[in-house]
Amino acid sequence: MENQLIPLEGQEIRKIWHDEQWYFSVVDIIHVLTDSPNPKNYWSVLKNRDPQTLTVCKSFKMKAADGAMRKTDCANTEGVFRIIMSVPSPKAEPLKLWLASLGKQAIDETENPELLTERQAELYRAKGYPEEWITRRVQTIETRKALTDEWKKRGITESKDYSILTATIAKGTFGLTPSEHGKVKGLDRQNLRDHMTPFELIFAALGEETTRFKTEQAAKEGYYENYQIAAESGRMTGDALKGFEDRTGIKVVSTENYLELKGGGTIKELSNEKE
Repeated sequence: MENQLIPLEGQEIRKIWHDEQWYFSVVDIIHVLTDSPNPKNYWSVLKNRDPQTLTVCKSFKMKAADGAMRKTDCANTEGVFRIIMSVPSPKAEPLKLWLASLGKQAIDETENPELLTERQAELYRAKGYPEEWITRRVQTIETRKALTDEWKKRGITESKDYSILTATIAKGTFGLTPSEHGKVKGLDRQNLRDHMTPFELIFAALGEETTRFKTEQAAKEGYYENYQIAAESGRMTGDALKGFEDRTGIKVVSTENYLELKGGGTIKELSNEKE
């Protein structure tokens, strides 16, 4: 999901959806806490004073005040709490309450998954994605969560293991790892699935649902055993993709994406390809 703005006490905090959670602009958080005329300098001093704060940050491109897209340090909810603790401010409590409200929203969505699904769909509608694409994208989110839940049952909890297993499924399915697939589309750290075509989303979901089904059937513990399942499932989905391409003449992996999304339209209309 692309950048979103959150109004807080008349100020805005930029955020971006990544790895199924929100990341917030640290300089925007600093600005809210300190009213500093130069929150970038304040953050630079804080990083030098407490280098551990960098461990909770990731860098994403976000729209600056002049409209340009620039990389900025971002932190998830846990990271923002840590940064708040490093910045003495009377505004810390309102910010904590705001973060707590986000936590309550997450709990509500866990208890009622339909709330989460609808919120995700609304976020994409706000960006102008067409309804057919939104349906496919939400399906991939639900399929992905079901797969990671199944992996957790098998003792796989490390994010790096999830990344490797996911790349293994993708390589078997598309012949490309996610990073390679992103380069085909001309992406720079953006969420690949937010820029996939409907056919790419369908086969991404098929690969992960096949893996989930076979993982559940095998009921094997440990990373190595489940790596083998992911690799086999990816190959199976890749065979299905090749059959689809042979019979339709359609190439599933495409350079088309939603980088230029402006108020909806078909994916062909929004292609970055030059005619």
